[in-house]
Amino acid sequence: FVYSTLKYPTIALENGIQGQVFVKFVVDKTGKVTNVKVSRGVDPSLDKEAKRIVESMPKWSPGKQQGENVDVTYEMPITFTIQVDYHRKNIVKLKEMK
Repeated sequence: FVYSTLKYPTIALENGIQGQVFVKFVVDKTGKVTNVKVSRGVDPSLDKEAKRIVESMPKWSPGKQQGENVDVTYEMPITFTIQVDYHRKNIVKLKEMK
């Protein structure tokens, strides 16, 4: 779900920004993803996209403890990587436009 939903921010692509954003969230008793926060970010544009992805996740199976549904906190890394060829091709295009 994560990587099929990911939309690499244009500003990050143009500046060659990549890295791993850690997002912390709670799956509540009903399975809904709540309390989404970036716990370790890379760049505001990547952080915002990682948060958007997690907030748009479908319901999860809730955690259970002694047969009862309970809230569970998770931390998920989302890796943003630019393919080497992509960055080189765009640098050439930008130089040609000048």
